[in-house]
Amino acid sequence: QVQLVESGGGLVQAGGSLRLSCAASGRTFSSYNMGWFRQAPGKERDFVAAFSWTAGKTYYADSVKGRFTISRDNPKNTVYLQMNSLKPEDTAVYYCAASRRSYYSNSYARVDEYDYWGQGTQVTVSS
Repeated sequence: QVQLVESGGGLVQAGGSLRLSCAASGRTFSSYNMGWFRQAPGKERDFVAAFSWTAGKTYYADSVKGRFTISRDNPKNTVYLQMNSLKPEDTAVYYCAASRRSYYSNSYARVDEYDYWGQGTQVTVSS
């Protein structure tokens, strides 16, 4: 069982930066693959970034590539999402998620790949 708690959201002007944190409980955190998703009002939950512990790889949605960076600190049981050059279209509730399975193909981008979800943190980017 893993519990996830996001923090670090807020209001920022376009071009600014935020760093989201996702603190995980559970002794087996290091064995989980981790992802970040976001959901804007009236829209589906979309993939943002993922970190495969087993493969040592990171994955990003095209819309955030070059601006966002996912990282993890296993001793602190925390995964981060550094967001730079923010745009108004980045406004959404951001969720972190944990998967017990190894990614295959592009499964890291699928909502149903993940077993545990945080409650979300609001990010608002003003123009």
